[in-house]
Amino acid sequence: MKVQEIMERAGVNGTGRAIAYIKDALEEIILKSETHIKVERQDLKKDQRYYDLPHDSVKIINIRCKNQNNSEDKYETIPRSIYVPARGDDDGV
Repeated sequence: MKVQEIMERAGVNGTGRAIAYIKDALEEIILKSETHIKVERQDLKKDQRYYDLPHDSVKIINIRCKNQNNSEDKYETIPRSIYVPARGDDDGV
């Protein structure tokens, strides 16, 4: 589709404004679409609290783990916390 056709359908008269709208729309599509998604799996180790993340990770979409009460081998999503935890840590970290 040509810029002129988009301008006619959108009812925009200025070419500069139409091109700016098109660029904004393409930028928004790029920001909202997830590309180059890589799945990383790590085994949990007893008494280990912190784990190293891959150096090339930019955004973490989801963290899942198996619950100890889970007999179906189903992974459950760990909810994101936006508040300070109500219960402190015993180790003070």
